[in-house]
Amino acid sequence: MKVTARGQITIPKEIRDQFGIGPGTAVEFEVISGAVTLKRTPTKIDFAKWRGYCADSLKELGYSSADEFIEDIRGR
Repeated sequence: MKVTARGQITIPKEIRDQFGIGPGTAVEFEVISGAVTLKRTPTKIDFAKWRGYCADSLKELGYSSADEFIEDIRGR
């Protein structure tokens, strides 16, 4: 495999499939003990968009909050 004039490389399909790397996947290069490694950048989850998502369903079940529901299913 060779680096192109623009500094690009092709990641073999077997490796892309094994590690779930596809178009738009963010990756990081890192030097470890003189070797260059490539790893997927961890995906950050936007929890704010899920806030209140189950509120209506919980109210239908008779709970005023998710915390109350969790306490109930834990048997507390």
